[in-house]
Amino acid sequence: MKQGLETKQTLQQKLSPLQIQTIKVIEMPVQVLEQYVREELSNNPVLDDEQPRGDGEAKDVSLSEVEEKENSGGSLEDSYTAYGDDDIPSYNLHVNNWGKDERPEYNTFSVRQSFTQSLMEQLGFRNLTEHQRAVASFIIGSLDDSGYLRRDLESLVDDMAFRAGIETTAGEIEAMLRVIQEFEPSGVGARDLRECLLIQLEDKKQTPSVQTAIRILRDCFDDFTGKHFQRVMTRLRLSREEMQEAMNEIKRLNPAPGGDIDDSYNDQAQQIVPDFLLDYDHGELVLSMPRFSIPELRINRKYADILETGKYAQERSQKEAATFVKQKIDSAKWFIEALRQRQNTLESTMRAIIEYQHDFFIDGDETRLRPMVLKDIAERTGFDISTISRVVNSKWIETHFGIFPLKYFFSEGLENQDGEAVSTREIKNVLKTCVEGEDKHNPLTDDELVDALAEKGYKVARRTIAKYRSQLDIPKARLRREL
Repeated sequence: MKQGLETKQTLQQKLSPLQIQTIKVIEMPVQVLEQYVREELSNNPVLDDEQPRGDGEAKDVSLSEVEEKENSGGSLEDSYTAYGDDDIPSYNLHVNNWGKDERPEYNTFSVRQSFTQSLMEQLGFRNLTEHQRAVASFIIGSLDDSGYLRRDLESLVDDMAFRAGIETTAGEIEAMLRVIQEFEPSGVGARDLRECLLIQLEDKKQTPSVQTAIRILRDCFDDFTGKHFQRVMTRLRLSREEMQEAMNEIKRLNPAPGGDIDDSYNDQAQQIVPDFLLDYDHGELVLSMPRFSIPELRINRKYADILETGKYAQERSQKEAATFVKQKIDSAKWFIEALRQRQNTLESTMRAIIEYQHDFFIDGDETRLRPMVLKDIAERTGFDISTISRVVNSKWIETHFGIFPLKYFFSEGLENQDGEAVSTREIKNVLKTCVEGEDKHNPLTDDELVDALAEKGYKVARRTIAKYRSQLDIPKARLRREL
């Protein structure tokens, strides 16, 4: 084996703390950013969000002034008057970083009974042994958000033994599952859609139409879900009227009974807080960012003095204190600069989007949306595509015709028969309109949809129709057929 030294040259790019901070805050929506600012003010004692007083006292100094004194070597006493000593510094009381709009409440919490709590309460009314109650409780904890038991019984037997120390059998689990399936909401504890719907039908008054619906789901479930209605009618010897009445009963059932009850501890309703506000005033589009304004960063005067004093201190403790403050001030510099860059980046990006989609922002007519991808805005702003992607993510704009996520304005384009570029969103809307207006007894196939769009001036391939139909959650023609 030959041994020796080898020189290898590599090129690596490392992000600075400022770049890392900037990337982080650019991605944040406004309500998350406000919370982040509060945390930073609490974690960094150097920062203070109090505005300067009008009585001549100067409790805080600005970051730019600290930098100036650091560079010049002068004393902070040259620029600021004396201030009164405070027993408690006020650097972490609140954040005054929003505009004149009333600050919205971002989160609301439900106080309704949770899904699991509801089932456990109903379990408490059953006359069961402690062992049976433990088995049933484990089953309830294994239900998914829709109220289904997606696990097979044998795996539950093993889980109860290893995770809860409960010795049981598949037969006992089956028996306890039947108990749970009697709870409200009807259909809970089912192992699949068919069982869920059958449980609900069996709980209803057994009218002829309900009994027919039970027969359909029990004996012809696959044909029914596949919309082979004639095959179902022939097999069960049903008239068209009987079939229609049974279908009406099935349509009234709930395929996800667990969704009837929200989990009050896990479900958090979040308001949309637009990062941008666009007004249309006397023929002009006026953009603003009223929900969040970058606060003027101030340095608590006491810490600024520690830094100044530490330059000439002889004692070790004073030097260590000055070093700590210097680190915190550097962190403050990166933080405020990242906020400034976020503000500038978001505003520049939004103005580029408005300029690109100017006609749409006049009245919100979707047919005026131009095909636009991230690269188009990156070229106009000079930012990297990844930066534009971060800006667009989780950001919203409020216009005079509605509130939209920024992602809404991005779409690829196709050419119509006149050679003009049209947005794929426009084509999807036309496709959706065609499907909504079709004869549901004889729905349009993908080939027929191609012809329908061609008549409206859109030249689209069949595979494109299938792709857009899938994106719009529109099933194929056979599954759209009604009796």
